[in-house]
Amino acid sequence: MTHDRRPDSPVEHGFPHLPVVRASIAALFRRLSADGIRAYATSFSPADAAFDASEDLYLGSQRVASAMVRALRLPDARVVVGFRPMRDAATVELAAGPAYFVEVNDRFRTHRRDLAAALSHEVAHVLLHRLGLRFADTAENEILTDTAAAYLGAGWLLLDAYREDALTWQRFGYLTPEEFGFVLAKRAALFGEDPSSWFTSPQAYEAYVRGRAVAERDRRRAPLCAAGPVSRLRYARDRRAAGTSTPSAGTGTAYRFEGAEDGGGLRVSFPCPVCEQRVRVPVRGRLRARCGLCRTVLDCDT
Repeated sequence: MTHDRRPDSPVEHGFPHLPVVRASIAALFRRLSADGIRAYATSFSPADAAFDASEDLYLGSQRVASAMVRALRLPDARVVVGFRPMRDAATVELAAGPAYFVEVNDRFRTHRRDLAAALSHEVAHVLLHRLGLRFADTAENEILTDTAAAYLGAGWLLLDAYREDALTWQRFGYLTPEEFGFVLAKRAALFGEDPSSWFTSPQAYEAYVRGRAVAERDRRRAPLCAAGPVSRLRYARDRRAAGTSTPSAGTGTAYRFEGAEDGGGLRVSFPCPVCEQRVRVPVRGRLRARCGLCRTVLDCDT
């Protein structure tokens, strides 16, 4: 059942950070390589996230943290979890390692179901720190961290922690719920995964569906053969205009026309629907292009 979002909701919705999210996905592929990304094919297990009141607080916290370290492929790192009163959900002290100290909000002493979600963001910070991958802008770097957690299989917990009703709300991370859904859908398409059964929050599932719709549209954008008729018509119009004037981007589109450096004719570049790296191909009708970054083969009609 779909519920309308509150018009006065304090939770930001929609896709305001999507350009940074796309840049983050491309940055992950460039840093880890296609094979490195595919090493994260197994998502964090819901069983490893489970943490109920019967389990010892500190032993349980270390169990969840160790599972998160393994999921994000940091086997030589150790995360030590502590609790204290604080405004944020959690924070991590980044150092040379191998031990990293994560402090989490005191409320997780009793609200344990979302501890793994808080840890997923902080352990992703550790991973990016060790990879030497970061954006210069602090806010964009936090978006990179959320994107990394979600795309590498642990951040579905951050979306599942989103809950909202007429009186209360909770969300973790810096992406909107729909943006988390977008990243998770991109990951699901790559690995043939369906995370929808893991969500315990109805609002999280609905946000995933909205994000998945945007991710699916990426696979139906011209000049890809899967593009719909409206997109194909617009592309044909822009292609004709580019052939008679200075090549440029189509208005409101992701593709760009440009002249070939060797004078060999018109070319078009567009973002790969998998890794967001721009793919550049000649404008000559039906062809297959291989993305140089993620190695995905794309059927195009240029």
